[in-house]
Amino acid sequence: MSAPVLICGSVAFDTIAVFEGRFKDHILADRIHALSVSFFVPTMRREFGGCAGNIAYNLNLLGGQAIPVATVGDDAADYLKRFEQLGINTSKIRSVPGTLTAQCFITTDLDDNQIASFHPGAMEQSADNDLTGQQAAWAIVAPDAKAGMIAHAKRLHAQGTPFIFDLGQAMPLFDGDDIKEMISLAQVLCVNDYEASVVEQRTGKTIEQLAAGLQAVIVTRGGEGATLYTAGRTEHIDSVIPAAVIDPTGCGDAHRAGLLYGLTLGWSWSDACKLGNLMGSLKIASRGPQNHVPTRAEISAHLHAQFGLHLPG
Repeated sequence: MSAPVLICGSVAFDTIAVFEGRFKDHILADRIHALSVSFFVPTMRREFGGCAGNIAYNLNLLGGQAIPVATVGDDAADYLKRFEQLGINTSKIRSVPGTLTAQCFITTDLDDNQIASFHPGAMEQSADNDLTGQQAAWAIVAPDAKAGMIAHAKRLHAQGTPFIFDLGQAMPLFDGDDIKEMISLAQVLCVNDYEASVVEQRTGKTIEQLAAGLQAVIVTRGGEGATLYTAGRTEHIDSVIPAAVIDPTGCGDAHRAGLLYGLTLGWSWSDACKLGNLMGSLKIASRGPQNHVPTRAEISAHLHAQFGLHLPG
């Protein structure tokens, strides 16, 4: 059995509605200053989401021991029950009375344009969820409230738990000094290619320069695979062609889960990244961040077919 992993980040609900028309036909450019529109949305679904939730779900698929560290509101009973039924440890998910769980409301049109609203709810109190004393082989600080991300990073660093800093959707919250502080506490930086360019711009350092002070930097590039920077070397990690391209939501989280699982097994950075790429490809073939259900045996078979690797028995 692999060692426990602390997964710091958001647990959230995503409510996704589909407008069977086009926003551009209802939003008039010359009236944008006095906007008042309403969209009829006959199709709607509610998804379990949030970065910590998604990473924990994928790590569980692999047989890993996920311990999500998150704050939720009074409406989280179904989410917590689901994780408990899946065998995911919920002991570090703290309920904040009188709040709602973080949630995103997304309306899409037929051109795949989106109008979204995000309510942080209980997530704003994530810094109060103290993980000190919880033993783990690895951790990740994924997108959450800024104060929570910084607090978790400092606590992990103080107790000697190595962790991945995953900037993700929290990118607008962090300036150059914030990013430098987080990197000084972390062992690994994981970003997509757009985020990598923003990190370089805000810190004034290249990815190669940042990697020199870390165990590794991983830059994911969607269908073009990933780039691994470690020990002064740069390595391209091949992508995995998915069975279908349905929905990219949560693909980055699936990748992080594969990476973390490989690290808990003591795999090389290269092999752990390969598992990460595979997990992202399995996720993208399913709609929603937590609806793909490959068995561990199926994941291992895909991993062997693509990279010649096996998950341990």
